[in-house]
Amino acid sequence: MQKVVFFYIHGCPYCTQARKAIEELTAENPEYAKVEFEEHEEHEEPEIADQYDYWCTPSMFVGGEKIYESHLFEPYDEAKAHVKEVLDRALAS
Repeated sequence: MQKVVFFYIHGCPYCTQARKAIEELTAENPEYAKVEFEEHEEHEEPEIADQYDYWCTPSMFVGGEKIYESHLFEPYDEAKAHVKEVLDRALAS
């Protein structure tokens, strides 16, 4: 299993949406609770954020590969599906 590197910004509604998805998915499947997250606030840790290729937050990487990057007006169901993919990839690797 690999950890998820998660970039976010305080106050970002899409980041809040992703966190809600993580909570819901973990409640639905306790295996997801085993996934470790390494979280970085983009503005507080720009030296780390600059090492990754993404434009929007939230962005999530597994094994250095970007699995999820949010986009403007992303609906919750779409975000949840992407977060599920991140969790599944982390568990499988």
